[in-house]
Amino acid sequence: MGGWLNINLTQLSVLYLLLMSVSDSVCEKIRYTFPEELEVGAFVGNIATDLGLDVKQLSARRFRIATGGKKEYLDVNLNTGALVIKEKMDKEQLCEHGLTCVLLLQAVIEKPLRVYRVEIVILDINDNAPVFKTSELNIEIPELQPAGTSFPLQRAIDPDAGTNSVRSYQLSSSEYFTLKPQSESEENYVPELVLERTLDREQQPAHQLTLTAFDGGTPEKSGTTKITITVLDVNDNAPSCEQNIYQITTAENPPQNTLIVKVTAIDMDQDLNGEIIYAFSEHTPDKVREVFSLESTTGEIRVSGILDFEEAENYQISVQAKDRGTRSLSVYCKVLIKVININDNCPEIIMTTASSSIPEDAAKDTAVALFQVTDPDSDEKASSYCRMTREIPFRLKSSFNNYYTLVTNGELDREKESEYNVTIICTDSGSPPLSTTRTIGVMVTDINDNTPRFTQPSFTMYVTENNVIGASIGAVSAFDPDFNGNAELSYSILESQVQDFPASTFISINSVSGEMFAQRSFDFEQLKNIEVHVRVKDHGSPPLSSNITVNIIVVDQNDNAPVILSPLPIKGSEAEDTMPRSAEPGYLVAKATATDADSGVNAQMFFKLRRPTDESLFTVASETGEIWTIRHLGQKDSLRQKIVIMVKDNGTPSLSSSVTINVSVQDDATENASNVGTLGSAGPWKYDLKFYLMMIFGSTSFLLFVAIIILAVKVHRSRNEINSYCCCWHPSYLSRNDSFHGVQKASASIQIPPNYTEVYESGTLQQTFDYGAFQGSAMNDFTFLQLEGVAASNIERKKGTCHPAECGIASNSPNKDTAKFLQIYGTRQQDLEQSTIERCSSGQYGIGLYTSEKYDVGPDPRRLVEIHSRAF
Repeated sequence: MGGWLNINLTQLSVLYLLLMSVSDSVCEKIRYTFPEELEVGAFVGNIATDLGLDVKQLSARRFRIATGGKKEYLDVNLNTGALVIKEKMDKEQLCEHGLTCVLLLQAVIEKPLRVYRVEIVILDINDNAPVFKTSELNIEIPELQPAGTSFPLQRAIDPDAGTNSVRSYQLSSSEYFTLKPQSESEENYVPELVLERTLDREQQPAHQLTLTAFDGGTPEKSGTTKITITVLDVNDNAPSCEQNIYQITTAENPPQNTLIVKVTAIDMDQDLNGEIIYAFSEHTPDKVREVFSLESTTGEIRVSGILDFEEAENYQISVQAKDRGTRSLSVYCKVLIKVININDNCPEIIMTTASSSIPEDAAKDTAVALFQVTDPDSDEKASSYCRMTREIPFRLKSSFNNYYTLVTNGELDREKESEYNVTIICTDSGSPPLSTTRTIGVMVTDINDNTPRFTQPSFTMYVTENNVIGASIGAVSAFDPDFNGNAELSYSILESQVQDFPASTFISINSVSGEMFAQRSFDFEQLKNIEVHVRVKDHGSPPLSSNITVNIIVVDQNDNAPVILSPLPIKGSEAEDTMPRSAEPGYLVAKATATDADSGVNAQMFFKLRRPTDESLFTVASETGEIWTIRHLGQKDSLRQKIVIMVKDNGTPSLSSSVTINVSVQDDATENASNVGTLGSAGPWKYDLKFYLMMIFGSTSFLLFVAIIILAVKVHRSRNEINSYCCCWHPSYLSRNDSFHGVQKASASIQIPPNYTEVYESGTLQQTFDYGAFQGSAMNDFTFLQLEGVAASNIERKKGTCHPAECGIASNSPNKDTAKFLQIYGTRQQDLEQSTIERCSSGQYGIGLYTSEKYDVGPDPRRLVEIHSRAF
């Protein structure tokens, strides 16, 4: 027994706490208003936002809509908090008559338990035409019925409400009957048939009429019914009501079976003709029959359902009082019931005007929203007090008739906070007071108060030359903390000059993305970099902009083959050159020079011997392009050697050029003469070849004539004075200072076949070949050699010494005077004048002027002196 008491006490305490929590939470209410016949899935409102709930927690907190056992017309999307139509609603089925139809639902949260009252207000649309309950109405009217008698007809039923319900009736033309005029103030008009003339059954026992009902909708709709009037001849007294209209006032939610009113009718007839039966008229709505009941014998009207002020404030009931005679007569009494409201509803916030957005530069006290607070429990506007839940730059200003204005109360900055949810709580003055909450979302709209900024202080882009026109080079990027159009950026290239052309003709830019494109194919050799000024501008009003410099660097590509500068072709595509047959190994035959318009590794060149006539005869320095002999010319070697020199760069892919040099091998006696013919192809005077040749031949002839005379005079004078000596006079080889011919020190880069041992066999050449040493030096060097008869002294080229000649008797003694051989190169005219004539031990003497090769003295042929003779 004690255990049972403990269990009951525990359950009672839990039930008590549960009821207390539910009673505290049901006061919150939200109302939605929308027209009937909305399609399934239509959006009604975001109930989660309106109730201030977190959408992410709806499922976890088991949020649901409770209908109290009624049909579920609405559903909640737990992912978004949206309240949507689950089943199409017909206001006429839900509420029947009445201007508004209100459905009461409960929004329940179980964790923790909280209940919200949801009112669904369904607005009527004109979707129904007036309809009579029966397509034909039979009325029996006794004859002798006095004119002016009225007969209630069947009222048309239009499920619509307000102006969409039945507004007027029209009766077909008849000389006996008309319709009773409808009063404008009469809401629920019941058409009544008025007898205009006394009926005579013998003349016309029946009358056929048509009654048409019209509603007030747009477009207008109508319904008809046929009226058949039968003329009777009995029971000439009809019942009459004590009051034609009964006006009753009652509070909402009365207990069941509560007596509302008692209707009383009187009939002057007796017996059955005077016995009255009460009933609701045929046009009484079903909703009235559900709420009220009528006792047929007493006329008492009692409450049989729920009488709710929020569902209907007034009820109009038509009661029929009919006698029980054979041909019964009836009368209709009207009962008007007014329902009094009690404080069972929270205040309602009605938004009159609301601005969903406000600019961030709005001044203080700028109006954001205007709303009115009403209470469905009162006929007049309820007195209430409203406040905000947190400190934000907004405030409420109250005005007449419970109107409130939401205004700004501080500075707004969209970049700091772009949206405000203003929660307003309104409390009525009822007892106990009830409250409701409404959240107003205010978006802070952007103004153009921020200048766009580039993501980098400068941009550098690279593009390879020979690019495709329209190819992307890169992109610039910028950002703007503003919003929408104020943050929409467009890029453009500022007008500037690149090589006297507008920069826009070189580079274009996508105004939206900032991507830059080449407008032409670039050539690194002509243009190495481009400086472009880019502007970014927003779409605000006024627009703001920033500028930046973009440096575009053109990257070199190996698109230029090496160009051979020398030797230049003389005939067709081949160059001509000569060399003596007595050329020693290491003899510089020619030098190839080239240039490459590219840069870097693409311009690094190396020379290669591609195709010589005899591969063992020549070699080329890969870096300098010098062509050297690597052995003596043999008897079997061809007198015309063809050398193909190829020069390649280090680019990828490598490009190359080649030149063919035809080298003519000449005897020592003809070398100088033959080389004269080649002068026309070198230097800046190649176009005046005939003029230069004439000057050369003239100068040579004159010098030869002068030399012969001088030598003859000197020989004649010295015969008597000098008898026992001979001299070696060293005339210089007449040479061009920058000539590539001759025996010189080979470059280190010469590739000599490893199996070739003849080169430099007699020692290292004493003469060094220095191109710079000959720049600008005089071209009047001579080499004088001692001659004796036919056998003249020989010059040993490798050692640069003069061999003594045999003067009468052979002299092989080492202590004999040896002719000193002057340097071939570097001996100038003033040095020659100081040179001494050395004696020969034989006592014989002879003076000879000797040259073995032709030397070029530079681009000026007038400085060329070629002496090829012997004088004694």
